[in-house]
Amino acid sequence: MIAKSNISLLLIEDDQALGQGLQAFLQQEGFACQWLRDATQVGSLWVQADLVILDRQLPEGDSLRFLPQWLAKKALPVIVLTARVAVDDRVAGLEAGARDYLTKPFAHVELLARIRAQLRTLGEGQLGAGELRLFPARQTALWQEIEVGLTATEFALLSMLVQMIGRVFTRDELLNQVWGYQHFPSTRTVDTHILQLRQKLPGIAISSVRGVGYRLDTPA
Repeated sequence: MIAKSNISLLLIEDDQALGQGLQAFLQQEGFACQWLRDATQVGSLWVQADLVILDRQLPEGDSLRFLPQWLAKKALPVIVLTARVAVDDRVAGLEAGARDYLTKPFAHVELLARIRAQLRTLGEGQLGAGELRLFPARQTALWQEIEVGLTATEFALLSMLVQMIGRVFTRDELLNQVWGYQHFPSTRTVDTHILQLRQKLPGIAISSVRGVGYRLDTPA
């Protein structure tokens, strides 16, 4: 069980009244809560947090554009807040890496319940495939029960493959989701990171799909 006093929440919300109200509410509930009003302030605060509450519409535009970059620094549970109610919008949030999606207006107690649900996952959850185990909250990887040192980008890339095991990802998809930009001078950066993962995790079943990209195969 995780003590709330040890949990740091990062709230990114540009509406002053809502931001102030949520911060006060969450602090009353025993959480440490840092409140930011735009994406430019995130910086190192992302890696110091345990969970993020993210407004979809920020002064810089749609926050989902930035989410893969932030998750590459540290794979955190993210709850997206938005006034957008269309199914496509919810799907976009989840595909960008968010764990949950809450539409405005909402009750503070519902957000609290969703935070608690994510924290239970954070305290107990892990990702796994065969001899690989990933612990997102600690950014720790075990291969054949031995801890392996991965960079934040390697961890984010591997987590994406593990969460959708058997799915083929194109290089462009991996660039967009892990590195966070839609146009990159060369997709070779993906190839380089896959090679590094294969070197650090000898025997891992990351398959190359010729002319397409990569997938993590289901363990035999």
